[in-house]
Amino acid sequence: MGWRMDRLGAPVGSTEGDGVDRRDFVKACMMAAAAVGLPASVGVKWAEAAEAGLKPSVIWLHFQECTGCTESLLRTSQPGIAELILDLVSLDYHETLFAAAGYQIEEALHQAMEANAGKYICVVEGAIPRKDGGIYCQIGGRTAIDILNDVASNAAAVVAIGSCASWGGIPSADPNPTDAVGAPQILEGTTVVTIPGCPANPYNFLGTVLQFVAMGSLPALDDKGRPLFAYGRTIHEHCPRRAHFDAGRFARQYGDEGHRLGYCLYALGCKGPETHANCSVMPFGEVSDAWPIGIGHPCIGCTEQGVVFNKPMHAEATLPENAYPPIHPDHRASPSAAAAGVAGIIGGAVVGAGLMASKKMSERGSEEESS
Repeated sequence: MGWRMDRLGAPVGSTEGDGVDRRDFVKACMMAAAAVGLPASVGVKWAEAAEAGLKPSVIWLHFQECTGCTESLLRTSQPGIAELILDLVSLDYHETLFAAAGYQIEEALHQAMEANAGKYICVVEGAIPRKDGGIYCQIGGRTAIDILNDVASNAAAVVAIGSCASWGGIPSADPNPTDAVGAPQILEGTTVVTIPGCPANPYNFLGTVLQFVAMGSLPALDDKGRPLFAYGRTIHEHCPRRAHFDAGRFARQYGDEGHRLGYCLYALGCKGPETHANCSVMPFGEVSDAWPIGIGHPCIGCTEQGVVFNKPMHAEATLPENAYPPIHPDHRASPSAAAAGVAGIIGGAVVGAGLMASKKMSERGSEEESS
């Protein structure tokens, strides 16, 4: 990227006819950082890194998947896909977005790996089948297992985007005929950042890449390799219908009065209480309410292994121990004897303190009258 300089040597615009103005470019980077909860300074650093030509090479692998995560990425606007793959990163291999095919695209993969050895980001989309040596997914005569091990072995970072790449997703659902697993199960001993979702929210991916490019580090991860900035809380914790849950107001059937009024969807099978994700605060495609609960359907737990594709869609989720009130209003828990005792002690102390204060005020008033 080349910038046109003013007479003081400050960059004022792109030297390319169809380039983006620097101010707009920096603004886009700052907005992308803010979108995933990172400070604006990270966006500025990202822009500066891109200007300096420090665009990381990205090698994007496809295995057992529907390409939904790529389709989701194509619909980002801050930054848009053009700015992402042309200005911010160097997308050197991506089967879906490449015009090349066959031997030509395989050559591009090998060239990218050699030219950026130890520096590129390996992105994995799709599950990896292990049965019969992995013969159920082969590209260019090589199995997905061989390709992943080869590409990841010299990558600076490995990111698994989508539930399929994170832990197996749909291909791993029972009876899992190909023994499909996620990238972490193949790359044991390697740090793999997982961005689960079906599809994954592209901004969770962009936030991870943004931090790695601008700061040279990966975000804090949970025990499943998920970035805490996106997966640190459950859907239930920041659900817009949480107030209805707390008040005991639930939709019982699709189309009933509670459903029409936007009541909590727990009784219809919402998996929000056991699903870690930021869907309610990070809409897809910048469209408000563009997520299941936003359009009146329960969360299906697509970011959680053992929930989606395993539990019946409309079975009630497992509630956390501190969830209150219970789903059935007539079964509300009464205070325990211990709680009542503590409340009595506190109440007695407050009343006693009030009586003592009143007594002292009365005594002081009597003394003033006598004097």
